[in-house]
Amino acid sequence: MTRTGLYPGTFDPITNGHIDIISRAAKLVDRLVIGVAINRDKGPLFSLEERVAMVREETRRFSDLAEIEVRPFEVLLMTFAEEVGASIIVRGLRAVADFEYEFQMTAINWQLNREIETVFLMAGVGNQAIAARLVKEVARLGGDISSFVTPHVAARLLAKVGRA
Repeated sequence: MTRTGLYPGTFDPITNGHIDIISRAAKLVDRLVIGVAINRDKGPLFSLEERVAMVREETRRFSDLAEIEVRPFEVLLMTFAEEVGASIIVRGLRAVADFEYEFQMTAINWQLNREIETVFLMAGVGNQAIAARLVKEVARLGGDISSFVTPHVAARLLAKVGRA
């Protein structure tokens, strides 16, 4: 039986923190679906197609750990988890503020489907401060983003904010 995990997010853009969680989650499952949320409410900088392409590019290196699949979604998370056959949802935690939000989401998700477990992975020490929205702000204001994203993502982000 294949154990499928789902790691959802907006990935606008994918950061080293996301990559850290993906690399560790891939060790826990046979198949990891990375769900790229459309989430129009967040007003992403990158289009859905750009975000999916960046996630695919950055996660190819983990194909020896698990089957990696990147898919966009715009439905309720638990509906998407059921569609992809996930038995676990992987969430990354950076700080206490993340925990409070995730605690509420986990309680709601549990009410929707008690068969799907949520697993939390703490961000590695070097990645705990990385948030995509902050990386975008640093890029816009001319700061060095090289420790927050891969060179490929940095180039795309700097081009997007007019600094390339």
